[in-house]
Amino acid sequence: MSDSAARLADGEWHRLHPASPLLKGGIALLAVLGVVLANLRERLLALFVPQFGEQDDDPVDYILGHGLVLQALAVVAVVLLVLVFAFYLSWRMHSFRVTEEVVEVRSGIVFRTNRKARLDRIQGINIQRPFFARLFGAAKLEINQAGQDANVALSYLYAPAADVLRAEILRRASGGAPEPALEPEPDGRRVFDRRVEEFLTPEIDPRTAEPGSVVHISAPRLAGATVLSLGFLVSVVLIGVAIALAVRFRAFGLLFVLVPFVLAMGNVIVRRFLRSLRYRIAGSPDGVRIGYGLFSTSNETLPPGRIHSIEISQTLFWRIAGWWEIKVNRAGHSSTQGAQGQANTTIMPVGVAADVNRVLELILPGLPPGELTTLIGHGLGRTAHDPFTTSPRRAVVLRWLSWRRNGFLVTDDLVAFRSGAVWRRLVIVPQSRLQSVAIRQGPLERALRLATIRLHTVAGPIRARLGAVDRDAAVDCFGEVASGAVAAGHLDTTHRWREGRA
Repeated sequence: MSDSAARLADGEWHRLHPASPLLKGGIALLAVLGVVLANLRERLLALFVPQFGEQDDDPVDYILGHGLVLQALAVVAVVLLVLVFAFYLSWRMHSFRVTEEVVEVRSGIVFRTNRKARLDRIQGINIQRPFFARLFGAAKLEINQAGQDANVALSYLYAPAADVLRAEILRRASGGAPEPALEPEPDGRRVFDRRVEEFLTPEIDPRTAEPGSVVHISAPRLAGATVLSLGFLVSVVLIGVAIALAVRFRAFGLLFVLVPFVLAMGNVIVRRFLRSLRYRIAGSPDGVRIGYGLFSTSNETLPPGRIHSIEISQTLFWRIAGWWEIKVNRAGHSSTQGAQGQANTTIMPVGVAADVNRVLELILPGLPPGELTTLIGHGLGRTAHDPFTTSPRRAVVLRWLSWRRNGFLVTDDLVAFRSGAVWRRLVIVPQSRLQSVAIRQGPLERALRLATIRLHTVAGPIRARLGAVDRDAAVDCFGEVASGAVAAGHLDTTHRWREGRA
């Protein structure tokens, strides 16, 4: 453990970066005040100088013409002093401490707030570096906990301190042994040089990741995935139809209506693309680390055992390129958006089958190589000697195109549901993360001797549900999953993933 981490995690109360009040809303406040003053400057001046309301002079000309420059500067100085005092008071009243059990934050001037994050409930730690915060050398550290609105944020810390504090919090949460304190190396570089290096350094340094674990998404692939996304294609079709109608009926005024829509769509596409640049996924001793962003960056660490279900999906438009997307369900949710503006449950926005294989190795570290090969080979495609239990031929009534592909696989470690012939989908649920399993039959399924299997995990974008399964196979699956989940839960030790290590 470094000297700075030991100081911040000593159980005493510490204050945040001095620029925190400005970064958390001060810039927006100054902008709003500027707009208000610009629009109400005549009325505001008339409050202090009643004679001004009887003339049509510009406020600046009136001040200069009547020798009120010193008075005006005094008013501006008083306003600035009040703002500076308010920012200082806000900073003084906002503090945090890190103990062996919790991370605690208290804030507020009039109304006090106290939030605690228990280390044994941590689901992930995200370090965000918005553009303006990076100019000050600051970063936001957000601790994600299980539950709604349970996260605790340290806004803002010095950027180097955020990195070492995250490592120390994860070490304590994992049960790892304390590390010897390191003496900080002197840094004789100028502030400008340090800021330039921070902007150029990748969000995940490949030198700090486990060998061969870094998955990089290139800019051309990100651009292609954006163009081939369903939302983009639908928008292009709608714009094309609107232009055709305008030309056909000579209603060219309709084209002006499209301008705001096109500008908004362009803004969304550019922002998503910039947020996805430098996207990297890597393994670390404390779990999966995901980093992305060009100007505003984000770097999140997901400890082992915090992922409750995984979905690998492929749309029809991505089939030719062989691209896949990976999402997960987690007990805690970060307040930031994912790389392409999706929910932060998107682990890999786009990747090929080899990338899927490497990401699954990271988020399912205890999976035997044979099971991983089976999942990739048979789960994403369909080959000979398929180990999945698929739907019977009579299920064609409910699954016209996908009944041959629709199926499930149960192992000692996980349950996998495979579905879809046009839009392919593979859902993986670790046995140790299962909460319950259910079987359901509707009237038509009962007549066809079919059933629907559903696995219950934490709430999220993934629904582990498989319909049109043979009734007897579903009953066998129910019993196997129910007993396997209990056994896997007893053997699970991922909540203390580094305990006992040297």
